[in-house]
Amino acid sequence: MSNGFYNVPIAVNEPVKSYAPESPERTELLTEYKRMNNTIVDIPMYIGDKQVFTNDKRNLTPPHEHRHIIGTSNYGGEQEVRDAIDAAMAARKKWANMSWEHRASIFLKAADLLAGPFRAKLNAATMLAQSKNVMQAEIDAACELIDFFRFNVKYMSQLYKEQPESLPGMWNRLEHRPLEGFVFALTPFNFTSICANLCAAPAMLGNVVVWKPAETQIYSAQVIMELFQAAGLPDGVINMVTVSGKEISKVVFQDKDFAGLHFTGSTDVFRTLWKGIGNNIEKYKSYPRIVGETGGKDFIIAHKSAVYTEVATAITRGGFEFQGQKCSAASRAYVPSNLWENIKKQIVADTKDFKMGSPEDTSNYINAVISEKAFDSISSYIDFAKTAEDAEIIAGGNYDKSIGYFIEPTIIVTTNPKFKTMVEEVFGPVMTIYVYDENKWEETLELVDNTSEYALTGAILSVDRYAAEFATKALENAAGNFYINDKPTGAVVGQQPFGGARGSGTNDKAGSILNLLRWVSPRTIKETFVPATDYKYPFLGK
Repeated sequence: MSNGFYNVPIAVNEPVKSYAPESPERTELLTEYKRMNNTIVDIPMYIGDKQVFTNDKRNLTPPHEHRHIIGTSNYGGEQEVRDAIDAAMAARKKWANMSWEHRASIFLKAADLLAGPFRAKLNAATMLAQSKNVMQAEIDAACELIDFFRFNVKYMSQLYKEQPESLPGMWNRLEHRPLEGFVFALTPFNFTSICANLCAAPAMLGNVVVWKPAETQIYSAQVIMELFQAAGLPDGVINMVTVSGKEISKVVFQDKDFAGLHFTGSTDVFRTLWKGIGNNIEKYKSYPRIVGETGGKDFIIAHKSAVYTEVATAITRGGFEFQGQKCSAASRAYVPSNLWENIKKQIVADTKDFKMGSPEDTSNYINAVISEKAFDSISSYIDFAKTAEDAEIIAGGNYDKSIGYFIEPTIIVTTNPKFKTMVEEVFGPVMTIYVYDENKWEETLELVDNTSEYALTGAILSVDRYAAEFATKALENAAGNFYINDKPTGAVVGQQPFGGARGSGTNDKAGSILNLLRWVSPRTIKETFVPATDYKYPFLGK
């Protein structure tokens, strides 16, 4: 066989297509959207080389038209989870022993397939089932996922190149082995790219995966599985199961081969899973790797020197793109008194200018929230603000779920910096603003740092560089992704590795080599060329 260390293709961020009127990508995407919207699919579980269908079929409907059925999912139980684990472990030996460049090739091919023939299909699925507008789908389902595949291959090659020093007479080597078992990927609804990456990143390093997508993301999850298959991913490496969280936890966390959890979702769920893992720790072959990106109460704070139009735009973009359902979405803002009136005029005007409706109409900036459960939760926060004495709704405040789960982008102004919607994660199109005394910059920074249990993203806006530097240091632990003079959303793979600390997760930074390090178990090998032949050391002589 031939041997060599191979340079991987240079990783470059995928360009975002414009989808301008009459552009070919717009025509192709909307045609695919209409086709999928008028087709009913039956989505199986993918276990080993089998597509598994059951009698427990559950309807899949678009959030913006919840009476319209676009497909069914097949739900299983504990047996299907056991089958998925068995399939993963059966595939493990051959997959783990595959040369790294061949594993890399599979995901590089997936990137090129997604950049080309799969682009419209995965974007359309994300628009249809997760109610993302054209641009939000493009930057998520297409561009970010392509970037994950390409940059993770780059980081994998860097990881394998990293080797220890060797003194004369010996050779030290370092292997990066896959984990001894399977990885459980538990993924959210809001980013198609995150769902695929939570499976693909461990798999790229030679691990096998059992994947449970969110119920509201199953539709686009099937397209991800089709993409993996088209790229040549062997059967059993990534197994997709649709079961309840309770049933899958019963099986996964009792299995001796459980080796890692790759999670994005709520803080409460992550803490519950961590406790479950801890309670079963003696059952596992090794200590499982636990990687999670969880909740956020992401902030914007403006200094008195800031440009008010920049602050207002950061609020309306950072708070309301994808209906505020991004992990990074701004949901609390601190505005200095000297800028407030001008900012208020612009953000109220912006929200009145937003169009809301189906993603099929590309002029709609706002679409539906993901589910009735989310709708009810978000609207309860709005209702709370309507009756509160220390808060006022200055924009939005209305909602309607008769056709789709539509909630107007809502702006609350409060005189209480610890108001309910300043502290708790709402995960919807609700922005709460506290107007502070323009001369109390340092005190307000302390307030920002201490108000929330989370530390995911945050942004400061300031023309005064001394103020920006002070805030950067004062808010050192308040956000894992920190922005200066920008909105706190839009992290790009390879540029701003993403993740937070405190109640926001383990900060293992998806989109960087740091995340990949969690999915390998290093082995050091020392080889001595001329071994000793006598136990006696020189110091033993008389």
